[in-house]
Amino acid sequence: MIKKTPEMIAGRREEIIGACEKLYQEMSFKEITLKEIGNIVPFSRPTIYNYFQTKEEIFLALFEREYDSWNEELTSILNGHDKLERKELADLMAKSLAKREQLLKLLAMNNYDMEAASRPEMLVSFKKAYGRSIAITGQLLDKFCPEMSADQRQNVIYVFFPFMFGIYPYTSVTEKQKTAMDDAGIGFTYHTVYELTYNCLTSLLGNA
Repeated sequence: MIKKTPEMIAGRREEIIGACEKLYQEMSFKEITLKEIGNIVPFSRPTIYNYFQTKEEIFLALFEREYDSWNEELTSILNGHDKLERKELADLMAKSLAKREQLLKLLAMNNYDMEAASRPEMLVSFKKAYGRSIAITGQLLDKFCPEMSADQRQNVIYVFFPFMFGIYPYTSVTEKQKTAMDDAGIGFTYHTVYELTYNCLTSLLGNA
């Protein structure tokens, strides 16, 4: 029997997460099954259980990966500038989120079910990635908005992170939804991820 190296284990884990991501671009969460994921990866479906016990754990790992990618970009903003005006900070953060459609789509899901069907160690790993996003955002505010009080910076975080849960539904609207809005007589203005995020951040930072 070939002994699996840490690199092999990490590689297979990423293949499983990648297969889930690929399916999620074309199918809904409910439609995706372990069988569907198993049809894409280059190894047997039972092998998946060596890494993930449920579909929800795979999605949680994808979620974690998306937070990690965003954290890298937030860190590059933090380390790549000596000084930023508040509008410049809002602009860069909005641009970083505009690239993270997958993260925003996952945020719009029912996270309670995903977390409930995942083992504690998987949930802790995910929460660490989420916590890093909050911590780096706090560091951005500390560095580029030093005149804000600690309470003001904390209030920005308390408002902005819950706000992120609603970005995807407001910016990724289907034709069926648009027709329903028109038929209901609702004058709805559609915005991009960047526009919503920038407007939210400039409002939060300007009022702090």
